[in-house]
Amino acid sequence: MNGKFQKKFIYIMRENYSVYLPQYSVGPECYKEIGTVTKYFGKKVTIIGGKTALKKAEPSILDALHQSGLIHLSTVWYGGNATESNVKKLVADKAVTDADIIFGVGGGRAIDTAKAAADILDKAYFSFPTVASNCAAASAIAVLYNDDGSLSRYYFPKKCPLHVFINMKVIADSPEELLWAGIGDALSKECEVELASRGKALFHTPLVGTKAATACTVPLMEFGEKALEAIKAKQPSFELTQVTLDIVISTGIASNLTCSAVNNKIEYYYNSSLAHCFYNAYTILPQAHHYRHGAVVAYGVLVLLTYDGQLELRNKIAAFNKKIKLPVTLKEIGIDNEKDIDEIIKKAPDINEWTCVPYKADQEKYKKAILAVNEYGKTL
Repeated sequence: MNGKFQKKFIYIMRENYSVYLPQYSVGPECYKEIGTVTKYFGKKVTIIGGKTALKKAEPSILDALHQSGLIHLSTVWYGGNATESNVKKLVADKAVTDADIIFGVGGGRAIDTAKAAADILDKAYFSFPTVASNCAAASAIAVLYNDDGSLSRYYFPKKCPLHVFINMKVIADSPEELLWAGIGDALSKECEVELASRGKALFHTPLVGTKAATACTVPLMEFGEKALEAIKAKQPSFELTQVTLDIVISTGIASNLTCSAVNNKIEYYYNSSLAHCFYNAYTILPQAHHYRHGAVVAYGVLVLLTYDGQLELRNKIAAFNKKIKLPVTLKEIGIDNEKDIDEIIKKAPDINEWTCVPYKADQEKYKKAILAVNEYGKTL
């Protein structure tokens, strides 16, 4: 046992800590489990969500509440974006403060906003993803933005959502573009966790997390194309369920196990690396608001693999991206000049993920990787 590992091991043995993993129900009738799962946490429920998501999911949720004897206090719109100001509005809303239980319904930003508000108020929180676009519904992290859309910070709740209800009828009725972007986002998990944790002395929890991350890439590449066909036809299918569980649950489990924060101060963070660094720096560009998070992250995955010299894997994932029309060139994410790339490079060292590599990150090398991906993508 080397000294570095021994020191960390002794520290963990000396401290008390808790690990929370997401429970979940999946299927076209999974909302029927709401009463059984939530009955231990109180009676009064407030639902927070996005407008479109609520229109699709709320009737079935309300029916389940009625059948289980839970009290529906109110339904509250989350505000339209996962901003600090919208979290503050929810925390001050009487319908939210009076509830025993909070349901977060929608995509990642709606769920993250509700998640942060519920944590601040110390409320029992359950998530209801209506799209398979990211792991927000299962993760113990909320990504918060400023009012201008730029990244503000990562907020770390004390625990992940208590349970995730994944209704596949609702997921199948969601926009194909969001699943497409979700595939792009989830493609980052395995390669980012591997790079961020490489060479580290890992104790039990992050070690298990790195193994969970290895389950994220193959199902996307194996089932992704058919899952997109299923959602285009608005029909639940085995492939759609597998890809949804990969995007929401597998990446969420990996995320929860590979990062830890106490009082919102990071203890360790192997959850992401240079792919999300690319996206987070990219958000300063004015055109960033016109492109899906997962689509930009998908390009960032190719940048990471190029930067790290994993060209064989890069080429394999680039071919998959091309097949399902995820970005392989800068033009596909709205970049057509070197000035925008320089803005990303300038911002990158300010991003947390810039340091999540096993070596000193280099801006010039990162720029070369961004440009190299673009040149390779043009050949596909």
